[in-house]
Amino acid sequence: MIKLFKNGGKLPKRHVFAIIAKVYEILKQENTMTEISLLHSQIDFNNDNDDTINNPHGKGKGKGDQIIGGKKLTVVGDTHGQFFDLLNLFDKFGHVTQDHIYLFNGDFVDRGSWSCEVALYLYVLKILYPKSIFINRGNHETNDMNKTYGFTDECEFKYSKKIFEAFNQSFGALPLACLINQTYLCMHGGLFSNDKVTLKDIKSINRFPSNGSSQPPKEGLAMELLWTDPQEINGRSPSKRGIGMQFGPDITERFCLSNKIRKIIRSHEVRMNGIENEQNGRLMTVFSAPNYCDSTGNLGGVIHIEENSNYKKDLDDGQGYKTVEEKNCPWILTTETFEAVPHPDLKPMAYSKGGFGF
Repeated sequence: MIKLFKNGGKLPKRHVFAIIAKVYEILKQENTMTEISLLHSQIDFNNDNDDTINNPHGKGKGKGDQIIGGKKLTVVGDTHGQFFDLLNLFDKFGHVTQDHIYLFNGDFVDRGSWSCEVALYLYVLKILYPKSIFINRGNHETNDMNKTYGFTDECEFKYSKKIFEAFNQSFGALPLACLINQTYLCMHGGLFSNDKVTLKDIKSINRFPSNGSSQPPKEGLAMELLWTDPQEINGRSPSKRGIGMQFGPDITERFCLSNKIRKIIRSHEVRMNGIENEQNGRLMTVFSAPNYCDSTGNLGGVIHIEENSNYKKDLDDGQGYKTVEEKNCPWILTTETFEAVPHPDLKPMAYSKGGFGF
């Protein structure tokens, strides 16, 4: 499949339909907020009496909907149809395995001219490793954005309108957030216009409305998870995008404290170094499309989450979530960056009939 795509080939349409249909069935079984807990030598997630990590959903961290496994988790930000950079990312940082989990944090289509290839490759990985790769929805996994920023035209040129419609239905089944190790909350955009939103509220969002639409609403929690952005000043302000809003470090601090988590991990915006630690360490932005649109000159970045070998369970006072310092946290975050690699001479949005991106 990789060789086929690198050489400009296409899968038979019946195979594409089968891949999308299978992934849709898998995604429908996942919660709106997936929950992943990595294995840890000092933590028993199946022990109801182990309160090492505060669990806002009650005790029994190995119970219910949590997925437990893996020794390392890598968070990937926007990839935007940059297939050759995606392949390079896996070559540099490791491939999906039972021990190495990946979370793709939205916006894997649009703008880049290999969006079909990126989507199909991620979907095949999801079929092969359903508990080792997770995909959050981004604001570009939506019908209206696809029509403007290239994916609709690319998909119809390479395959068909019906295949685009199948992709669009599958986008509606993508989770909107992921809680990692009860400690880090990942979403594509950001936080909310209401300070009282809880993790339970996020988990309760209905991704499958009665009208059957896969297009997210223009207001409410789902929209904000996809669209909002951080700002340097406290408080909230209107978004420069015309949808959503911007939230300050005080908003993020209150959310983390009230929900007993350490950090927000989000994507949605270019960062020249691929990664940016923001809002007094309570928020990180990760963007994984290097030299975005063949013009920005930025690095791509990823975030790795692994067991902290220096963690001392006996010293944990149960209040570790009140600081963003990683000392005596069961988990450690590291970041890596990567440069763009050469690709065939095809400009961004090469199949677009008139849309534009920036």
